[in-house]
Amino acid sequence: MISRVPDDKTENRFAAERDEYGSDTMSEINIVGRITLNLWRIMRNEVALTNYTFENVSFHVLHQRFPLFTFRVLSDWFDNKTDLYRWKMVDHYISRVRGNLQMLEQLDLIGKTSEMARLFGIQFLHVLTRGSQYRVESMMLRIAKPMNYIPVTPSVQQRSQMRAPQCVPLIMEPESRFYSNSVLVLDFQSLYPSIVIAYNYCFSTCLGHVENLGKYDEFKFGCTSLRVPPDLLYQIRHDITVSPNGIAFVKPSVRKGVLPRMLEEILKTRLMVKQSMKAYKQDRALSRMLDARQLGLKLIANVTFGYTAANFSGRMPCIEVGDSIVHKARETLERAIKLVNDTKKWGARVVYGDTDSMFVLLKGATKEQSFKIGQEIAEAVTATNPKPVKLKFEKVYLPCVLQTKKRYVGYMYETLDQKDPVFDAKGIETVRRDSCPAVSKILERSLKLLFETRDISLIKQYVQRQCMKLLEGKASIQDFIFAKEYRGSSSYKPGACVPALELTRKMLTYDRRSEPRVGERVPYVIIYGTPGVPLIQLVRRPVEVLQDPTLRLNATYYITKQILPPLARIFSLIGIDVFNWYHELPRIQKATSSSRSEPEGRKGTISQYFTTLHCPVCDDLTQHGICSKCRSQPQHVAVILNQEIRELERKQEQLTKICKNCTGCFDRHIPCVSLNCPVLFKLFRVNRELSKAPYLRQLLDQF
Repeated sequence: MISRVPDDKTENRFAAERDEYGSDTMSEINIVGRITLNLWRIMRNEVALTNYTFENVSFHVLHQRFPLFTFRVLSDWFDNKTDLYRWKMVDHYISRVRGNLQMLEQLDLIGKTSEMARLFGIQFLHVLTRGSQYRVESMMLRIAKPMNYIPVTPSVQQRSQMRAPQCVPLIMEPESRFYSNSVLVLDFQSLYPSIVIAYNYCFSTCLGHVENLGKYDEFKFGCTSLRVPPDLLYQIRHDITVSPNGIAFVKPSVRKGVLPRMLEEILKTRLMVKQSMKAYKQDRALSRMLDARQLGLKLIANVTFGYTAANFSGRMPCIEVGDSIVHKARETLERAIKLVNDTKKWGARVVYGDTDSMFVLLKGATKEQSFKIGQEIAEAVTATNPKPVKLKFEKVYLPCVLQTKKRYVGYMYETLDQKDPVFDAKGIETVRRDSCPAVSKILERSLKLLFETRDISLIKQYVQRQCMKLLEGKASIQDFIFAKEYRGSSSYKPGACVPALELTRKMLTYDRRSEPRVGERVPYVIIYGTPGVPLIQLVRRPVEVLQDPTLRLNATYYITKQILPPLARIFSLIGIDVFNWYHELPRIQKATSSSRSEPEGRKGTISQYFTTLHCPVCDDLTQHGICSKCRSQPQHVAVILNQEIRELERKQEQLTKICKNCTGCFDRHIPCVSLNCPVLFKLFRVNRELSKAPYLRQLLDQF
């Protein structure tokens, strides 16, 4: 391979300083004549996860677990005198290489990317590394060249002198509340592309602003200037359409634009591809290829508008065209909303609209009626618009909650004969990745209870139960791990209080090479500390909490700052104060097992010294280990305590067996430290519980 490489300079091109963009967005390794794929970066665009370690991605994509060993362990294995350990190290890496290849295969990344390269007419590498303008241009110029057009290339100065956009898409403020009636969701099928086609909006068909027409001299147009002779204008006076913001365009009968022509081909091709997909469902390889193709076509159709309106970094922006598209789309949606609100026979009212979709409330309609009216609305609106603008009836929400713009959740029915609804959320914490998993789990469960039972007392019980679990320290740490992206050491202001940065600094003092990549998610948890300490000092890596039994999750912070606010945002719409539920809970402080043995030195918090002691049998308060009531029944105590110890030992045995099978290590100590594996946390909890077994045995000896 090396022999084919042309004589290359000896200096290193991989350093981040030499190639700033590449070090953040590409594979960072350049080999002349070879394409290097950075699978980690590709996966960040392919799958939505809270963190992108190899173990987590492989579990979600391949559904199999891989162990993770520290570099210390791997080095020790490699330096070991016996071949067996050295082989374990090699085997560990081979399994990961194999995993990477399986992921490429599973997600069909090579096939998908080459299909897109073929479709856009660009190189394989450029599909991954270049932006969307490049793709649009590649297709647009192939259509423009036979028509003898030359594209404009404005300079930065010209671009900065272009007019500012005047129109924004219509995003209504929804009527925030809980809707127990049907809410229909209708949206326009590829609204921007179909408006370009319907009204022939293009660079090549635009005559500029109406107020400039009829003059002999040049006027400002986009980044450049334009001159429209009045006599030419007189000839085509009947073939002009004017957009809502006063920009004139010629009709297709005079000249069909490049963009409409391109988008029409794209949308027609996409329909054809989708029909072929239905016809060849059974052929998996063909289906995957066709799916990649229709996805590529969809992407390119959606970014074409962005290409015309990219006023900051655009290659050929034209604000007249971009603004006309937005304004016309806005007008189309407003007309549709007016039509729905004015038609009395439907008895419908639009409660929310967003760019190209509208939410229509039907009071008292059954599911069957909702689907019927939804179809009628879609047909009526489509009939009032020119082809190919089409309103599609998407789904029915029954019931749902509209919180604010772009944030709503509901039970979705897509077809009339669908029995079980699908939980569908947009923009709320169940689908956001900036909180911990516990938040989205509790919120989702509460919403499902609300939709299914409409019984607030059940939700209250559930939320209180979860809070108690956390307060008692019974919750799994795994659900309380935050993972925020690290932006690179130079991207933060000096003195910024960012957990990812704080932990990275700590890691760097320990190991200079452990700095995360730009965009890598750094996991952390919040622990209890002395009162009055700033929050940033309570940030710890999950591994530290697992290793140090004196550290406990900061239940108060998690409940009051993370779990309850999202719940409050939804339930306050029904008039319920979620924080009251928390204040009603009894304040408990269970003794942690560590408080039995005095912690070394003066580290720790007051709560570790002053804890209430509970009787291990009946959970009552006592000062004597076992309360007087239980002391009168020694056999009962012996059975209960022995049972407890045995149960814990059995659990430990089972979990250890799972770990040994997974890691292939049959030593007593299992070296795996994968934070994405629930078994690690279960094992840690059982071990922590088992640490009080000697204490329980000591109590037993008293009898």
